[in-house]
Amino acid sequence: MPTTFKKVAAILNPTAPHMVGDGFRVHNFFPSGYKIKMDPFYLLDYNAKLEFSPSNTPRGVGVHPHRGFETVTIAYHGAVAHHDSAGNSGVIYPGDVQWMTAASGILHKEYHEENYSKKGGPFQMVQLWVNLPAKHKMTAPKYQSVTHREMASFELPNHEGKIEVIAGNYNGVKGSASTFTEIELYNLRLKAGAKAHLETPAHFNTALLVIEGSITVNGNEKATTNQLVHFAHEGNAITIEASEDAVVLYLSGDPINEPIAQYGPFLMNKPEELQQAIEDYNTGKFGYLEE
Repeated sequence: MPTTFKKVAAILNPTAPHMVGDGFRVHNFFPSGYKIKMDPFYLLDYNAKLEFSPSNTPRGVGVHPHRGFETVTIAYHGAVAHHDSAGNSGVIYPGDVQWMTAASGILHKEYHEENYSKKGGPFQMVQLWVNLPAKHKMTAPKYQSVTHREMASFELPNHEGKIEVIAGNYNGVKGSASTFTEIELYNLRLKAGAKAHLETPAHFNTALLVIEGSITVNGNEKATTNQLVHFAHEGNAITIEASEDAVVLYLSGDPINEPIAQYGPFLMNKPEELQQAIEDYNTGKFGYLEE
């Protein structure tokens, strides 16, 4: 198959921010911010870089349920602690990733890690909701911690930077996160003037989020900090050149193409499955987690 550039459909500015709990000030790029097709990614909340003042009481989000999908939290600045009703807990620091499979149902809470909270400072995070196919929605919950130190990466030539592979496979470097469908999720850390080449099937839903710096995509499309580059289903290759030192989140995935029924923290296929999720939550089937 000949290599052709994947066409840029839109370069999107961050939407007006809103608070999630009292610890996350996020711009939602989809599904509510922009009506773009990103299946199997259902939601992208982006906490653009923000200074939090010191606090003796950690800010965050209290106990809440999820069913039918996975939450993926990527840390760039700050630190977030997690606890869930399956007994998992952990802290993610800059460069780390937390991949929680809610699947059949889980309760969890996320909040600023205690030491970070007391000191305050810059905070920057991405959270993705990754949908699960119908056949996997009721599997057992699980938790994957991908630390920055252990993350697989591909070193670009001439010390121009690296591509950290969270999930998927880049030039033979395989990401440590296991996924239920085909997903490519990378952090590109590029020095000024560095170029990176990516290839992905034309039918995959694909986007880039510029975390830091500014870039030129496919030789002529420019994007800068906090913008999302959304691609059309045309072409199979992307080039990125860093105009200055840059960090770019790349996400691309094979669409599941199944019906979606969503209500609050539940992501299912049919309305009756949502009713069942609410009933199961109300009757304690998601377990117990202390506030």
